[in-house]
Amino acid sequence: MTTVAVGLALGAAVLHAAWNIRLKSAADPLRVAAVAVPLGTLLLTPFIGAAWLATGQPGLPWQAWALAGLAGFVELLYFHALSNAYQRGEISAVYPVARGTAPLLAAFVGLVALNEHLATIQAVGVAVLIAGIWLARPPVLGRELPAGSRSALLPALLTGILIATYTTIDRLGVRLGPFWLYAWGHFAAMSLWLLPWARTGLVSEALPVGVLSVGAYGLALTALSLAPLALIAPLRESGVVLVALWGVLRMGERDKAPLKLTGAAAVLTGAVLLAVG
Repeated sequence: MTTVAVGLALGAAVLHAAWNIRLKSAADPLRVAAVAVPLGTLLLTPFIGAAWLATGQPGLPWQAWALAGLAGFVELLYFHALSNAYQRGEISAVYPVARGTAPLLAAFVGLVALNEHLATIQAVGVAVLIAGIWLARPPVLGRELPAGSRSALLPALLTGILIATYTTIDRLGVRLGPFWLYAWGHFAAMSLWLLPWARTGLVSEALPVGVLSVGAYGLALTALSLAPLALIAPLRESGVVLVALWGVLRMGERDKAPLKLTGAAAVLTGAVLLAVG
């Protein structure tokens, strides 16, 4: 089962990287996402319905539906922050910062709110994560920014905070019933929250994003149902290296390329050290 889970987690990382690259290329990332998520949910629904019938029509308690609705709302905020960051900055900088902030925040909450303690290797992981975010960060101010532009750093950091938030909510929700049914509820709620920003003329551009995002989330949840979070979480972060390479090599984001690639690798390394400690 572990081998299967590893393959699923790596597949989820590749799909997540792919839909983010497509979203970054869109003229209006938020409106594309607002069409993509409902489309992906619509395509997913017949499979969920078939699974529901085949498994005896299981249900979810109201608490799970409430958590799915809350997670969907947090993802609405997430797409706002992510789209803002992509419109302001380069994906090779934004993506590693956003993905690296989430495990860093989880470690901080554990220390401060839950009175947890870090092993030495985990403390090293935190330091490496911070270094990776600093190296990969988008331009902040002054001479680093092109004339008239605004920094992508704050929305990228906010994106990471929101990732940590909805991931925490999902970890509670999937324990209350069939994980695949909760996942559908999450996507259905997210679709409803995003609908006010949807535009029908974006269907062809949004469809690949919707399919890839639903696929990535589904593979990740399936992997979590087969193996511990400590194994799956760092594997999902492997996408930061793929995105950084794509941004530098295929999207022409050559400014400070060595720092971005080093930062992305450090984010992945820090996430692995936090998980295995």
